[in-house]
Amino acid sequence: MPADADTASPHPMSDSPTRNGAWVVLEVLKRHRVETVFGYPGGAIMPLYDAMAQDAAPIRHILTRHEQGAAFAANGHARASGRLGVCIATSGPGATNLITAVADAHMDSIPLLVITGQVPTGLLGTDAFQETDVLGLTLPITKHSYLVRHVDELEAVLEEAIHLAQEGRPGPVWVDIPKDVQLAPAQLSSGSALGHRTSGEAETPDEAALARALDLLGAARRPVIYAGGGVALGHGVAAFRDFVARTGAPVVTTLKGVGLLPPDDPLNLGMLGMHGAPCANRAVQASDLLLVVGARFDDRATGRLAAFAPDARVIHLDVDAAEMAKLRAPEVALVGDLNQWLPRLALPLSIDDWRERCARSRRTEGFRLPPERPEGGFPALRFLDALSRRAGDQTYVACDVGQHQMWVAQYYGFHHPRRHLTSGGLGAMGFGLPAAIGAQLAHPDARVINVSGDGSFMMNVQELATLGRYGLPVKIVLFDNQYLGMVRQQQELFYEGRLSSVDLSDNPDFVQVARAFGIPARRFEGADAMEAAIRACLETPGPLLLHLPIEREQNVWPIVGPGMSNDQMIQEDVA
Repeated sequence: MPADADTASPHPMSDSPTRNGAWVVLEVLKRHRVETVFGYPGGAIMPLYDAMAQDAAPIRHILTRHEQGAAFAANGHARASGRLGVCIATSGPGATNLITAVADAHMDSIPLLVITGQVPTGLLGTDAFQETDVLGLTLPITKHSYLVRHVDELEAVLEEAIHLAQEGRPGPVWVDIPKDVQLAPAQLSSGSALGHRTSGEAETPDEAALARALDLLGAARRPVIYAGGGVALGHGVAAFRDFVARTGAPVVTTLKGVGLLPPDDPLNLGMLGMHGAPCANRAVQASDLLLVVGARFDDRATGRLAAFAPDARVIHLDVDAAEMAKLRAPEVALVGDLNQWLPRLALPLSIDDWRERCARSRRTEGFRLPPERPEGGFPALRFLDALSRRAGDQTYVACDVGQHQMWVAQYYGFHHPRRHLTSGGLGAMGFGLPAAIGAQLAHPDARVINVSGDGSFMMNVQELATLGRYGLPVKIVLFDNQYLGMVRQQQELFYEGRLSSVDLSDNPDFVQVARAFGIPARRFEGADAMEAAIRACLETPGPLLLHLPIEREQNVWPIVGPGMSNDQMIQEDVA
């Protein structure tokens, strides 16, 4: 593996690092067992990089080629590991370049610590070089944002930020540190004076609410469990699976809940919503009880909310009380740790007829592969299906955003939600490659695949340099239809076929682009190339880009149109 060029130095490490604010930052990170950070240096954060250069046992720093890449990589590292991700940037454009990836972490509740440099405190508010109001910019996209004005506050702020990022419903926390605070002499406290503000006292179990929930479960004849990303975020996958097995209720999941049940589990009806399985949407629409676990009634899952599960009562379980009745008022709200609630709700249900009805629907209206078309382009859906069966259930797949993202959710069989890294709430193009880099660094021995589209891939293509610098064996599966495919599909369906600014027929030669960055690349065309592409993806050592041209007009099916209910799915006309 190549040397970490960004941490190498022609000068010997100092035996006595300067004990200043920057040193405090590193010591607090080490205290919390942070081993890897992602970043890009600049003037206002230079004292922190100087502290890293003096550190005899430095935290590993991964130099990305854009600050957005650093934050997405930290985001992917956190998603894949379940631990805190950390990214670092300078003031001004360094900070603003982080914002998209931090907003993504906020929408998907990913624990992230964001550290930025700021101009010296004496220059705050003077429009100094590379000054931006980071506090004002970031409050809406973080759990909390801090501007540290004195070095004596720094240790406590960092401790509180790390705690807050991981407490309850996780999320990003931003700490903005002026340059003079980083340079000021400092000492660490003994720890006795450090405390944490919390979001509130631990929830006391509501026995009356539990009793009402058990009554509703017992009376239900057509119950459906609607589960989302909060299950994995709450480290509750095992408890959830045990609960499903005990109750025997059919399960639908959100995009971030894909993998909560193995793909072959007979109770797994698949993903619901805009591009969900017809069997999942029909079960929800026909249900008389929804048990919502770690989900938030997102519009992409519900379609027209007023028509969503119209005959169902709702039991809503979530760690975040703010989600209760935000979009739909539940009959019973259970706030707290699902690992405590689910075992107490595990009531065996007498719903044999309903289970069989859902099983029949799963067989006939689950995600089904289209007929083989030897004359067509590369068979993207068949490739994903076959790849998932041969790659093994420990493989991590980081998606970008677009048609390929939905195809992965529909046809790649995930065995755990942490193996499926996808930008859910924000839908940020450019997420996939840096997230895959973060996942690979979190799990060096695991297989990591980035599935991307030609539009998304160009958003953070510069991170091929990061891939090459650190010798990471990430495989990039690049579906190329020379379109912004998802936008093109919606323009065709809902804008009377008027295509506007979606043509990407002037794409570069992606094989040559990858090779220019030192990344091996191969192009596979047509149905006959699928087996060779799978072997290349699974057997090639080191990184590899697979360029897979697909049919330009291939669509994602089914689709629920804007303002429509989930039982008004538009499906492919195969006549």
